[in-house]
Amino acid sequence: MSDLKLRALDAEDLAILSAHLQDAVAKIGDLIYRPAERRFLGVVNRFAWESAAAKGGGHERRRAAFHFDRVVSVKAQGLDRGKPDAVVALLAIRFEPASADEPGGVIDLVFSGVATVRLTVECSEAQIADLGAAWQAAAKPDHKI
Repeated sequence: MSDLKLRALDAEDLAILSAHLQDAVAKIGDLIYRPAERRFLGVVNRFAWESAAAKGGGHERRRAAFHFDRVVSVKAQGLDRGKPDAVVALLAIRFEPASADEPGGVIDLVFSGVATVRLTVECSEAQIADLGAAWQAAAKPDHKI
């Protein structure tokens, strides 16, 4: 399977990014806000849902980088920045527009354990790219409802 490279410029695109990043795991220290660049970025080990969905596809993970641009502010809840090696699992990316006429709003990165990173953005502008080869995942993520 080829490397994934996606760009998100609206709420529909962000929903696709969210699907590809669902169940990605990262160290808290690999989630970084660069205010001078107005960018929030991270490096994760994402579960390759597209491979799992393919006929005969196995369970694999891929190292990937993502970033959100035009970020005005970042607020985090439930993440202990004092523990940079602690691992968190990304469950979803949600976008709420400021209004129907404006491209800006808030993007919530929702992690397991009731942790959230909230990005206030001028507009939806994000990218994800795989960084290298895939490796076998121990199991497919399974969520209790």
